[in-house]
Amino acid sequence: MIVFQRIRAVLFYLSILVFFIGLPFILLFALGYKFNPHSLKFTKTGLIFLKTQPEGANIYLNKKLLKEKTPASIQELLPGSYTIRLEMEDYYTWTSPVEVEAGKVSRIDKIILFPLRPEFKQLNQENVSSFRFYAQAGLIYYLDEVELVVYQTDINGNNFQDVAALPENFLNIQDWDVSHDLTKLFLFNNHQVAVISLESPDIYSYSDVPVYLDYPKSKVLKVFWHSDSYHLVVITNKNIEVVEARSQSPRVSLARLKSESLTAFYDQERDMLYFTYPLQDESSGKNNLYKLSISPELYLFDIPLK
Repeated sequence: MIVFQRIRAVLFYLSILVFFIGLPFILLFALGYKFNPHSLKFTKTGLIFLKTQPEGANIYLNKKLLKEKTPASIQELLPGSYTIRLEMEDYYTWTSPVEVEAGKVSRIDKIILFPLRPEFKQLNQENVSSFRFYAQAGLIYYLDEVELVVYQTDINGNNFQDVAALPENFLNIQDWDVSHDLTKLFLFNNHQVAVISLESPDIYSYSDVPVYLDYPKSKVLKVFWHSDSYHLVVITNKNIEVVEARSQSPRVSLARLKSESLTAFYDQERDMLYFTYPLQDESSGKNNLYKLSISPELYLFDIPLK
């Protein structure tokens, strides 16, 4: 009986000793620390969070396959560099080094796994020289400069149809664009702008005959649609002007230029023209950026100038 009591006492004190010896390790583990065999010290750990699209990818950490699949958190990682490899059947493998810092989360949550066999679908049914994509309207316009036809489809290539004819003998097309209301199209070369109607005659008396705007003594550099889908902002090597998209229309010169070395962007929502223009010494390669407000009260230009 006495021996049994002594054994119980020894076990009791031994358990207390083990508890106090192990308590620091338990607390360190609970606070996110882990023994580092390289430094022989307890080091605060970090974690890696992974999220993929689509989900369910296999995770390899330094070539070791983990049980978790994405999305997942890999915890209790000592600070340092790790190699993550993500694999999924029928998708390209994603591999990248990831740095883990003490007490921090390394988030990689915008991983896209691309399919090995992406879906290809031909959208056009006729020859295409160039196209324009109008996401808001859900339409695509195509130019066939061989057969001189403008085609239109939805964004999936359905309902393929010709909507206009390109003018004959209009050579060296530099660029083109469809108006904001999708009723007209302009195209231009170095010395001429042509406007084509994509619908039946409207209040502006459009016809099947293209409207031509000639610039025999200037070089057309850029053309933009004004937000009203009726006026054009035309940039030549001599000036910036606004002109109505109709025959014998009046023109308003907004700024004079003396250079072909410029780039331009038109903000159709605000009717703002941004363009670069070189300093006096063009050979310096230095430019200034300008902003030109195109007045929304452009319908006054409908009145012929005297």
